[in-house]
Amino acid sequence: MNTAEKERFGDQLISKGDAPQHSLSRRSFSKSIALGVVGAPALLLRPAHAAEWTIKLANNVPVTHPINVRTREAIERIRKATGSRVDFRLFPNNQLGGDADMLSQVRSGALDMYTIPAAFAINVIPDVGIHGAAFAFKDYKSVWEAMDGPLGNFERKEFRKIGMHALETAWDNGFRQVTSRDKPIRTPDDLTGFKIRTPTTPLITTIFEGLGASPTSVNIKETYAALQTRLADGQENPLPIIDTFKFFEVQKYCSLTNHVWDGFLMSANLSFWEKLPADMRTVVETHFNEAARLQRADIQKLQETLQADLQKKGVTFVQVDQNLFREKLRKSGYYTNFKKGVSPEGFALLEKQVGSLS
Repeated sequence: MNTAEKERFGDQLISKGDAPQHSLSRRSFSKSIALGVVGAPALLLRPAHAAEWTIKLANNVPVTHPINVRTREAIERIRKATGSRVDFRLFPNNQLGGDADMLSQVRSGALDMYTIPAAFAINVIPDVGIHGAAFAFKDYKSVWEAMDGPLGNFERKEFRKIGMHALETAWDNGFRQVTSRDKPIRTPDDLTGFKIRTPTTPLITTIFEGLGASPTSVNIKETYAALQTRLADGQENPLPIIDTFKFFEVQKYCSLTNHVWDGFLMSANLSFWEKLPADMRTVVETHFNEAARLQRADIQKLQETLQADLQKKGVTFVQVDQNLFREKLRKSGYYTNFKKGVSPEGFALLEKQVGSLS
């Protein structure tokens, strides 16, 4: 499993509306991650009699992740709303292979639906990563205004170019933060020569190259050892990752950079989607969109509780001025190069939402 595939976590659950009630502590979720929850059979959510449509759906997160908790809730509501005409086989936790495998399967039609990490999708469709420009968003309000608005609509339409349909509402993976061992990262100057562990995606590595750091790509499972043996001075990830993998044991500081927001998109093979009767498509999309909105609240609440918990574990949190980092990236040419890699239309939609970046 590669780095990008593994870095998708969250855990605290919030009940809302008529969603089934669930209780999952952060401790129990973290334990399940540590154990791997690997090799579990597909979750076959099926009524007593065969459905007219049995949809194969896969993702890269464990069964206890809020994405899968909310997905299972949505599946149950879809089954009831369609009178069991539609059912699902859910394959969580990379059971069908890594993200590259699942993307290939959904494009070929071997897999019907796939919850794709946007940071991975940009390897195939650059314009779906426009929202990943460094320091574009200052808070969740600006994220959701963009992703639920014209920018999100633009990115989702791009999926049709590779034979896929993206559902309307994005799921949350959280803001990424920087941790360090020997000194707090307060300004871009603190990153000069700083050996930072990053995933392999250029979406992240180009940011830290532009800030003067020395990115080093290490598998997430080997990151703790890399930090412990000083192969890397620090790393960057959302708070749930920092807690789950116990990076707080080998990192003293956490700078709240919010340098990238990342998420997932529920997607489908376009041919399959268009063959599904229109009324069923409406039911499926409606319930998955509602599930995504509930999952967003799950992750946001988790982020709030994790900061307090990590402080108790000895982590010192550092507030930073994002404007200093943006200015360093402007001078390094990062935004100019980022703009060249995506369509003018898409970049204009981003800047209309967040202001001038270049």
